[in-house]
Amino acid sequence: MGWMKLLGACALWAAAAGAGAGAADDIVLGQVAPLTGTIAGTGDEYVAGGAAYFAHVNANGGILGRKIRVVTKDDSYKPEQTLAHTRALLADDKPLALFGYVGTGNVLALNKNKVLEEAGIALMAPYTGAQDLREPMNPHIFHIRASYTDETSRMVEHLHTIGLRRFAVMYQDDPFGKSGLAGAERALEKLGMKLVAQGGYDRTKPEEIGAAVKAIAPSNPDAIIMVSVNRASAAFIKELRKTGSSARLFSISVVNFKELLKNAGEDTVRGVGISQVMPYPYSPMLPVVREFRELMARYQPSKTISYASMESFVAAKVLVEAIRRAGPNPTRQKVMAQLESLVNHDVGGFHVGFGPGNRVGSRFVEVTVIGQGGRLIR
Repeated sequence: MGWMKLLGACALWAAAAGAGAGAADDIVLGQVAPLTGTIAGTGDEYVAGGAAYFAHVNANGGILGRKIRVVTKDDSYKPEQTLAHTRALLADDKPLALFGYVGTGNVLALNKNKVLEEAGIALMAPYTGAQDLREPMNPHIFHIRASYTDETSRMVEHLHTIGLRRFAVMYQDDPFGKSGLAGAERALEKLGMKLVAQGGYDRTKPEEIGAAVKAIAPSNPDAIIMVSVNRASAAFIKELRKTGSSARLFSISVVNFKELLKNAGEDTVRGVGISQVMPYPYSPMLPVVREFRELMARYQPSKTISYASMESFVAAKVLVEAIRRAGPNPTRQKVMAQLESLVNHDVGGFHVGFGPGNRVGSRFVEVTVIGQGGRLIR
């Protein structure tokens, strides 16, 4: 009887050890994103695109036989929660890399507290174009999108070329909005010009944009660049049009045109321009877009096809390639080294490239316009 108990105990121990080994064999990635709060829609889309590609990799044997497991936590777009969740992830889940965070202030919170440096870990593809996260370069943060400075500069140049001269900026009063504001001011300075007006709003109250409208409308600008989230942009457009302003309106890439249509109406937002930093996801012209649409339909059928889900899909492809190149025993340091070595990586008609002194993988920017029937036109 004693031997049987011993054998039973050994069997239970072996089963437990096997379960532990299986879990340890997973490649763990950590993601903190706003799944609730003011930009929950964007967070949901940014999680979905990466999830579709990771599911595809797992369905085809994983990375060198190891499955990817993403531990995702909701920060409600609050930097203090981003910081707390990341520290918990690093302590409890031991991720190989961090992936797909959302928000300028949120990632700046990690920077200020040197969380990435202390952990020796890469953060891949944060959903932010802030210059403060690019200069000075943080070697642990790998960006795959152009900066807000790139976006606003492109807008100013385009609008100046077609004869517009009076520019204003509506911005979220935080590091995200101020980064775009600074980019527009720099671009105008190069042309020997200055803003005719600017107006901000509180990031925690995105629909309270009355002060921004009052600061901007009386100056009668030719064009207004909005560095703002979906709800604030829609509210601003509606209130601005009530003043009789016919200014041309342009938004940076963090805005989802479908949210503008839903919140402000097609007649109100028709003609609004939106800069984009990823391939056009609504037509399968590029191989990466065809793959994205196919895998979203297969693994995330209830989720939205959007620029945000497209961006995280591209980011997931790049990160998987770096982990694969890191070999059968990847470490945080090996993954960072392999990301750095992707100097001109083609993900399917769209190129991302890093290097020893470069952590900005793409500077691609194009301008789209909301057209007739609520369609986004390139």
